[in-house]
Amino acid sequence: MNLVVDIGNTRVKLGVFEKDRLVFDQVVDHDLLATAVKALFERYPQIEHGFLARVGQCNERHEKLLSLFCSFKLLNTETRLPFVNDYDTPETLGVDRIALVAGAHHHYPHQNTLVIDAGTAITYDLITDRGHYLGGTIAPGLQMRYRALNEFTASLPLLDPQPYKGLLGQNTEDSIHSGVSYAAVCEMDGMINAYKERFPHLTVILTGGDAHFFGKRLKNSIFAHSKILLEGLNFLLEYNK
Repeated sequence: MNLVVDIGNTRVKLGVFEKDRLVFDQVVDHDLLATAVKALFERYPQIEHGFLARVGQCNERHEKLLSLFCSFKLLNTETRLPFVNDYDTPETLGVDRIALVAGAHHHYPHQNTLVIDAGTAITYDLITDRGHYLGGTIAPGLQMRYRALNEFTASLPLLDPQPYKGLLGQNTEDSIHSGVSYAAVCEMDGMINAYKERFPHLTVILTGGDAHFFGKRLKNSIFAHSKILLEGLNFLLEYNK
């Protein structure tokens, strides 16, 4: 069995796989990583291999703890990839984006595929039907947009993301929701349309913590795939065994 760990900017995702089948997944806060990993190895003593993707903070104590239980490998620029990476600066490419592209390549081979991760940031990553990763786009996520309005102005309140009532906000809160939520959905639809103009017959995958918010409101047809990052990590682990 395999254990894959994605340490993101906000939370930590863990997935246990039996070959290519996800048998358990969990999302925890950063400070609960050690406790969660110990519990997983007690529950699944058959775990033999581990894979770690790190974007957020992970101290040496956590990495040492993971290595006590099984052979853990770190996703980095030295990791062998099942696709061609045409990114100009591969050393700066986030490992979460690599895992997402690997998952897209695994599930949708021989297709032009755009994978959108709606999380702390909103990332767009494109892999062609010939297995070439060309790059993508990075934009602020919903929470980041709400926080920016609050932190960079003197009087605008910090709001939680909510469905917008319409284009015209008739009070300050509705105006913020329109300017953030409505505008972000329009932006995502526009980005998808721009990619479709360049890459016909495009498959679009949506994942991430805010995927449910966007998925209900986009005009474009998408495939919601909440576990694609974990599945991409497991695919990379199996590919590198």
